[in-house]
Amino acid sequence: MGDETAGVSHEFTVRRWLFPSAVMHELDPDVGSSGRRPRRTARDWVVDFSCFLLAVVVGLLGAQSLPDEPNLPHALAVLDQLLGALACAAVWFRRRWPVALAVAMIPVGFLSNTAGGASMVVAFTLAVHRPFRYVAWIGGVDLALVPLSLWLRPDPDVPYAGMVALTTLLTVSVVSWGMFVRAKRQLTLSLRDRARRAETEARLRAERAQRLAREAIAREMHDVLAHRLTLLSVHAGALEFRPDAPREEVARAAGVIRESAHEALQDLREIIGVLRAGERDDAGRPQPTLAALDALVAESREAGMKVTLDGRVTHPAAVPAAVGRTVYRIAQEALTNARKHAPGTEVTVTVTGAPGDGLAVAVRNPAPEADVPPVPGSGQGLIGLTERATLAGGRLAHGPTADGGFEVRARLPWGEG
Repeated sequence: MGDETAGVSHEFTVRRWLFPSAVMHELDPDVGSSGRRPRRTARDWVVDFSCFLLAVVVGLLGAQSLPDEPNLPHALAVLDQLLGALACAAVWFRRRWPVALAVAMIPVGFLSNTAGGASMVVAFTLAVHRPFRYVAWIGGVDLALVPLSLWLRPDPDVPYAGMVALTTLLTVSVVSWGMFVRAKRQLTLSLRDRARRAETEARLRAERAQRLAREAIAREMHDVLAHRLTLLSVHAGALEFRPDAPREEVARAAGVIRESAHEALQDLREIIGVLRAGERDDAGRPQPTLAALDALVAESREAGMKVTLDGRVTHPAAVPAAVGRTVYRIAQEALTNARKHAPGTEVTVTVTGAPGDGLAVAVRNPAPEADVPPVPGSGQGLIGLTERATLAGGRLAHGPTADGGFEVRARLPWGEG
């Protein structure tokens, strides 16, 4: 059991630490130890082509304004357009090297007006795929060069101060938009990561509840088996020390030994495959059977519950102890749940069956009162009941009823012996 618990704990720890790295990889896909990037999806191709087209359109608009600039040498105009074309082509690599491309675009954008569209696209990509510290340094340098760039190459139609303000506002807007997109993606990935963790934790809790239920069943089976074997040993010892006992007493003792051995074998079949707890703190405690169901109902009534017991079992004394104990545990857990989640309602416990037909138990309660807040529960008890019924060879189902109440029903095997 220790190895199993350690394995489950290790799996949960690994997943807990891998989820944040997976989130960072989705935000910054080119950051990783493998060196391999994921292939572009159809959406990536559409977005990249749209960004490339936007950079080209803005570059063409900038190229049309080059002849209007006074004192602009022809060689510088050619260099401007050449750098603009290279910047537009570099847009296709913006996902792979956003930081390097943004740094390279600082001098390119300073020298080339036709690279303005590509510079905006690269700045947006940097804000989406990298933390704020990269955006602050590179964007700060870019904004600091705006007044100098417009002073060296002023626009003849727009005042200098207005052009500086417009360019600064456009740059800040593009970067802010990219940071907003990044924050939205972080929120989405964080919620997805939280859902994965919740699913993993719920599965681990369910596995732990099943393991604990098996351990509890193993303890009960151990106690019952010890009782059977002790009884068998007592009668066998009596025969050993009284070999001259009357024939009737010998036959009666032999019958008790045979019956005890048969029941011990039945209990042993049930305990095989069930996990055994390392420590037993409840050794020797009596195990309830079907006969104790009346006392359970009476105890619930004394606690203030409204309970109706409908018992229609043929030969209830012949019900095997293991089956009766399972029925008792199912009724006990269902009454506990009804007391917590539907206080004040009338609970009906129905037990029917006959040898060869099996034993059926159902616990139903109507919808709780609207003004009585129910006690929250984890549902681990129902998981344990399902495991108990399965190990007994039966099946258990539970769920809400049509009138808003709740029902737990189980069917267990009961042979003719």
